[in-house]
Amino acid sequence: MLWAKARIALPTEAPTFRESLLESGLTEIPLDGEIGIRAGLLADLHGDPADRIIVATAQNGHQLVTTDRRILDWDGPLDRVDARR
Repeated sequence: MLWAKARIALPTEAPTFRESLLESGLTEIPLDGEIGIRAGLLADLHGDPADRIIVATAQNGHQLVTTDRRILDWDGPLDRVDARR
């Protein structure tokens, strides 16, 4: 995880942060076979499996907020917001 590798900073440890987000109304989206298949079929997106799953999940009517340049630059259909601002 990015948190475990100290690549992102969270206000608390990851499990506590997740719990606070859930208590604030965040809805987790379960992964299913449809998302997995869609992730594998994404055209012209780099090969990182985690990114492909994230993008495929967001394509199911969700908005993705990210700082990932490769996802932001991808030309495929995705409602995305650049979080670097």
